[in-house]
Amino acid sequence: MADANKTEKASGRRRQKLREKGRVARTRELPGGLAVLAVLLVIGWEATTWREQWGALLANLLALAAGGRSDAVTPLMREAGVVLVSWTLPAMALGWLLSVAGHVLQGGFVVAPQALTPDFGKLNPANNLGKLFSFGAVNMALKSLVPIFFITYLCISIFSREWTHIIYAGHANALLTTGWGLDRAYEIAWKAGLVFLAWGAADYFLEKFNFERQIRMSREEVKEEAKETEGNPQTKGRIRRLQRQKHRRFRLRDVARAAVVVTNPTHYAVALEYRLQEMTAPVVIAKGRNLLARKIREEAMWHGIPIVENPPLAQTLYRAVEIGDAIPSKLYAAVAEILAFVFRAQGRRIAAAEPAPSARPAR
Repeated sequence: MADANKTEKASGRRRQKLREKGRVARTRELPGGLAVLAVLLVIGWEATTWREQWGALLANLLALAAGGRSDAVTPLMREAGVVLVSWTLPAMALGWLLSVAGHVLQGGFVVAPQALTPDFGKLNPANNLGKLFSFGAVNMALKSLVPIFFITYLCISIFSREWTHIIYAGHANALLTTGWGLDRAYEIAWKAGLVFLAWGAADYFLEKFNFERQIRMSREEVKEEAKETEGNPQTKGRIRRLQRQKHRRFRLRDVARAAVVVTNPTHYAVALEYRLQEMTAPVVIAKGRNLLARKIREEAMWHGIPIVENPPLAQTLYRAVEIGDAIPSKLYAAVAEILAFVFRAQGRRIAAAEPAPSARPAR
């Protein structure tokens, strides 16, 4: 019985573990029904040829016995072998192929090394005796009685239909009676094969339903499995947070190389690096929004980097350019205007900071 707390479907990892132990939803009736029906269909397909070949073989055997010829024994035995192989080999091959197909339809072949480990507890007679009176044993016995019931009903219905022929069979020709008996036996056989096939399909769906119910998981088991496979969510969140902080520190450190920081002025901040003799275009070395934008501005002020307010350009640079990439050509004019303004301002500061040249002394 499945636990009432286990309401979640089994995960792929749990299914894989059970498969490694050889536990899959499978029934033996389906491949068996397919194989039996295939053999019967092959026999019924060439029934006329079968009668002719075996009749000719029987006639040759009788002729050989009547004539007493010993030199014809080997060819006759060879002929019997050919007839036997030509009939049994196709039927066996088709039955094997359909049996394999039945296993494939039930999840394919399972290679389970763990299931090969010897379990000496199974050899204990006391344990096996207990299994005979378990619910599983009763269930298997009842399942075996279902196809037997249908086949019994099938035989009774066929004999009821042919009851008149059965009564007068003792007064009929022996050859006709034998042919009639073989026809009825074949009818019972192929209809019984259909019963086994239908029951095998139904039993597979029952086994699959019970298997899915037995391997269900509780929510706690799902959470524990997620922790084992993907890691603890709290630990993963802390690692991601540390990685983001580390990445931000690296980006803030790069602000010291910037030629200018373009701001929104409060929501966006983009730091641009440009060296006239080494770069063909300015490069974004740091960018951020809100809190990170404020830290970029603080870092720029600490290092004396010029900060220019240009909301449209700041937003465009933030959205269009990744860190480490050069700005696109369509932004050259806007950025060049800002850099020119910054370089002129820096030039004026440098010129104002230089001391005035002293006057030459009079001779």
